[in-house]
Parts: sequence; C-alpha cells; structure tokens
Amino acid sequence: MIQTASPYTLHTLANGLQIVIERMPDVRSAAAGFLVRTGARDETPELAGVSHFLEHMMFKGTGKRTWREITIDFDRMGSSYNAYTSEDRTIYYGWVRKADIARQMELLADMVCSTLPEEEFKTEKNVILEEIAMSKDNIEHVTFDFLQEKVFAGHPLAWPILGYEKTVGSLTRDRMRAYFQRCYAPDNMLLVVAGDVEPAEVIEVAEKLCGSWKPAGPQPKRVPPRIRGGVDVLPIDRFKQQVVALTFPSVGASDPRAETASAAATILGGENSRFFWNIVQKGLAPRAGAHHLEYTDCGVMLLFGACEPERVEPLVEAIRAEARRICRERVGQHEVDRVKNKRRTSLAIEGEAPYYRLTQLMDDMEYYGEPRTVEQMLAEVDAVSAETIAEYFAACPIDVEGHLTSVGPRGWPKE
Repeated sequence: MIQTASPYTLHTLANGLQIVIERMPDVRSAAAGFLVRTGARDETPELAGVSHFLEHMMFKGTGKRTWREITIDFDRMGSSYNAYTSEDRTIYYGWVRKADIARQMELLADMVCSTLPEEEFKTEKNVILEEIAMSKDNIEHVTFDFLQEKVFAGHPLAWPILGYEKTVGSLTRDRMRAYFQRCYAPDNMLLVVAGDVEPAEVIEVAEKLCGSWKPAGPQPKRVPPRIRGGVDVLPIDRFKQQVVALTFPSVGASDPRAETASAAATILGGENSRFFWNIVQKGLAPRAGAHHLEYTDCGVMLLFGACEPERVEPLVEAIRAEARRICRERVGQHEVDRVKNKRRTSLAIEGEAPYYRLTQLMDDMEYYGEPRTVEQMLAEVDAVSAETIAEYFAACPIDVEGHLTSVGPRGWPKE
C-alpha cells in the first residue's frame, strides 16, 4: 500500500524495504540513497570496525561489476556520490541529473549486494589498517576515541568506527559475510529518493531492483549506554599539545529538546561563541569549542580545548567558568537570534538541494518515524528561546564535574 502525504510518498516492499520519496518539481536533479541500520554500535567487541570495513567493500565488486566498473559507471553519470559509516548507520548515495535517477538507483542497489571479492578483501584490509594508523597521528582523533572508550565503557559506543588493528587485522571474510547477510537485509534498510521524480516510477524501479532481496527478521535490540563520569588521562609524549574535554549526559536526536541543545552548544562553543571570545581571543588556547553529539537514543554535550601542555589548568578553568555561567545566567537574546538565523539559513539552503533533503529524510525516518518538511524543521528552530535553553540546562547541567578526558604529553591531572 502506497501512502502519500504531499510532497512525500511512503511505501514498503513485501520484503520489508522502506521507501521514502520526496518530489521536488522545481529542481533539475535527484538523489538516491540506501540507509543500512547498522554501525559501530551494532558490532560485537571482536568485530569492532566491521561496519566501516563493509562500507569500503561495497565499492569493490558485485556479480555484475568489478570495482573499476563501479567507479566508471558513477563517473559516466556525472554522479556526486559517496558513503559513510557512523555509530548507528551506514549510508550510500548518489546525486545526478533527474534523467539518470533510475540508473543511479540500479548502481546503488547492485553495490549493496557486493560479493565481497576475496582479493579485494585482503587489499582493503590494508587500507583500513593504514587509516587506523593515520588516525593515531591526529591528537584530536586519539582524544575522541579515548573519550568514547571511557565515557561509554562497557557499551558498543565505546569502540571507534574504524575499529582496532587487532579486530580489523584478524577479521575473516567469512565473519564479515555473516555480518553482512544479517545486517544488509531489506527489512533493515531504507531507500530514500529526493528530487524531480515520479513516485510511481521510483517504486516500480525499486520493486524490480530490490523486490527479490530476502529479509533477515528482527535485529538485536539496541540498549542505551550509561554515561560515566570521572577522570581519564592518556599520556602521549609524541604530541606537542594537550587536548582536554569535558563530557556531560544530554538528550538524543529524537528528543524534542535536541534542537535547543544544539543551539546551546553553538552559543557556548560555535563560531563567534563565548569560547571564541573568552578563551581563544584571550590567548588561553588556539582551539576551543562545544558540540552536542546526538545518537539515536542518547546524547552528550562535549566541551573541549587544545593548548600548550603547561597552560592546561587555566584552559580547563575557563571552560568550566563558561559552563557555570551559561547554566546559571540566562543567555542573551542576541545570542539566541544569531544561532537561530544561522540555522535558518542552513536549512533554507539545504532544503533546495536533493542530496541534503535525502540525508534529512533519513534522519527524520530514524528519529521521528516520518518525514518532516523544511517548514516543520524551521518551526522547531523558531521554538528555541532563552527560556528553552535555561530549561535544557536545568535538566542536563554542565556546571557539574562530568567526565574529564586529558590527552597529551602531560599526565595531568593525575601527574
């Protein structure tokens, strides 16, 4: 049964594949993408990194195409394409002229039916191991991985998306295939198409391409993490800077307060933020910021900075001072207006581009269970106020100890 709620069409194939279509008649392009509901948090400890590894393997050969032919076919369409893996999803997409959308859908559908070629598996494993090694040369990457390991200890969110040398190095193609067959099933996937398309034609193409895929049945249920406090230090002599981070429990992406939390983080540590003027511009640190990290069922507020090792104490005190101030004093209206206008502009621009609507619709289906119009998203932005920010910090305070992560040449604060 096809459900139409203009400008959206929702349809589910008999095998469980959900299809969401947004018709955008005023554009000349269209984007298609598959969301697979699997990511780092769906892995067992010994399989850490398999979701990201699989993403690479989807480009390495199918029953119809070699990896060279996949690359060439994207290029022949002039497609803007890519893929990425997060903690809770893997996404493949392509953005083309509207005349090529059926071809783009066919190529993507073929890709996610990879044969996992054995010779490419061996080659790509070395590529992933090199990525892991390169990540260890970036102190902010090291800090974030270490932070997740400690803050989410005992939960699948604790390991990095890339995995570890040991888990990736020991992964066999057979174990990858078993994970692939369980997770890359139509009843664990979502197909989204946005642009100047005819919904009936899109559904007909999707039925032809994906209708024979076999469902896998219910997936293991995800469990929200317990977010730890405390202090964790990782001394590394080879870096010249010290990175510190304070992490606090927050709301997840599906929580009605998520928009307010993001606005609060921007006021505190975004562009032209309090951190910028009161920390960076005062010479306490060259980098300082705040991010609201959202997962499907949880979130954290992350405050961070990087500085010379001997200046870490005043940096952390300055971060905590700004955290106390935003919790205990109402933010200014000019601050609220600035971040809201920035967000409005971003949504207006993204609302005109099929690729961005594609990813927004994926978020909507995962977090809200239905698509939202740009107008609905703007209404959430409009609802943010100094009052809602104060209410958010009353429920999710950051003027408490939280979790302190410290990485760099100093063993501070345990030295």
